[in-house]
Amino acid sequence: MEPVVLAYLGIALMVGLSGIGSAYGVTICGNAAVGALKKNPGASGQYLGLAALPSTQGLYGFVGYFLLSAYLLPNMTWFAAAACFGAGLGLGLVALFSGIRQGQVSANGIIAIGNGYNVFGTTMILAVYAELYPILALLILILITGLIPS
Repeated sequence: MEPVVLAYLGIALMVGLSGIGSAYGVTICGNAAVGALKKNPGASGQYLGLAALPSTQGLYGFVGYFLLSAYLLPNMTWFAAAACFGAGLGLGLVALFSGIRQGQVSANGIIAIGNGYNVFGTTMILAVYAELYPILALLILILITGLIPS
């Protein structure tokens, strides 16, 4: 196996897992929003705002691809390939779980708003806590790219 295959595998996992996390998180929120709309249709803007939060994890995987793509060379070393694989897998896993859990937090807020509670701001803050970890994983990926030899 060529080293570049390992690097591509890491990038595929990064983009795929982060996208799956976003898709699951947004779907969880969408399901909650449909139910909440029956009780409180006037808060649809708040539902949309909370439901959009988990979509950012997929974007981090996309950004990670652009950061790592410069190192995808046919003659790359095993060290560079392993760095791409590790950084990609790390970001992918963090974004996967973060997107799902952020969706669950946001969905609980959507349900509470649907029941008449004024919890939009608090829910937004609580949901953003889950967002910090894929941001941290993306920052680690940036630091790793600084160590990859060209």
